[in-house]
Amino acid sequence: MPDPAVPLVVQLDTFDDHADIADAMKFDAFVRGGQPWARTLELNRVRPLAPLLPAGAEIVRWADVFGAKTVLARGEGWTAHVSRYRDASARLTVTAASSAGLQSVLDEMTRDAVEPAPPDRPTVEMGFWHLTKCGAQRRTRAVEALPWADVRRNYGRRVASALSRVTTVEPATLSGRLILLHGPPGTGKTSALRALALSWRGWCKVDYVLDPERLLADAGYLMDVAMGREDDDDAADAKWRLLVLEDCDELIRDDAKHGTGQSLARLLNLTDGLLGQGLQLLVAITTNEPLARLHPAVVRPGRCLAQVEVGRLTPAEARAWLGRPAPIDAAGATLAELYALRGELATVEVVEPAAAAGAGYL
Repeated sequence: MPDPAVPLVVQLDTFDDHADIADAMKFDAFVRGGQPWARTLELNRVRPLAPLLPAGAEIVRWADVFGAKTVLARGEGWTAHVSRYRDASARLTVTAASSAGLQSVLDEMTRDAVEPAPPDRPTVEMGFWHLTKCGAQRRTRAVEALPWADVRRNYGRRVASALSRVTTVEPATLSGRLILLHGPPGTGKTSALRALALSWRGWCKVDYVLDPERLLADAGYLMDVAMGREDDDDAADAKWRLLVLEDCDELIRDDAKHGTGQSLARLLNLTDGLLGQGLQLLVAITTNEPLARLHPAVVRPGRCLAQVEVGRLTPAEARAWLGRPAPIDAAGATLAELYALRGELATVEVVEPAAAAGAGYL
């Protein structure tokens, strides 16, 4: 039986805003027991005019904080909380008095709410983790990613061959849990990971960590991300997860200091230690450091599923990519430099005016 005497206690500080208050209030009926069924889901590509609320909903709270709109609404036997973001994504939480009522409200809220994905622009659903004052938070977004066949030409022959083998990997052929992409900035490491996510989307979900240094320094945060958030799928159909940590130079260098050394130990335990046991979890790391400067524990045989140096294209490969003669340095060119040569990267430059002759300080 619902217990009206059970209080909902909320602590607020100067960092909280109106949306945080509405966010806390959504738990009231669930805490008291009148609406013991609850579910949260996330949407991408939400239509601009989609109401995301059942017909006849009573608006209890409404807040607009820096463009993110939050609505708390109620109806007979249910409460709905909607957070709508400027990137056309939304998070919906519903509590209800019954399981059937919960599903009915969610069905009405999500009916015709999402734009179909453009057929000529493939996307992959990615989760984005970050640590907040309320703990680990995850948001999902649909990220555009080109098929590997379309981006293969962006890499040198040896790199393209190695990455091609990685894109064809399946769970039954996994020989390690760590993917290491290292090389100079602008060589296409992130683009390769997006193509990999698209190639693997049938059996592997991708989670991107926005603050990898905090992830590996905070055991609680690491555990939340490592365990992930379960889908409604049966355990037998659960997908693998690829955890992406970019620009981890300081964490995996050979001269890692004491603090980052502990972070490195947690990372290695995540890939093939006790923490990683039983988890269908892979980790992809990018770094600008050359292989010789990486910690030997990271690159030891058997730990890496793939260890690829994504380097500059040779002068011949760069000219072939451009499709025309061009002044390419003897060291070759990065992918970013080639896009700039082709005029696809705009640059804003500020040039200080030359000082007038004889000008100076007295």
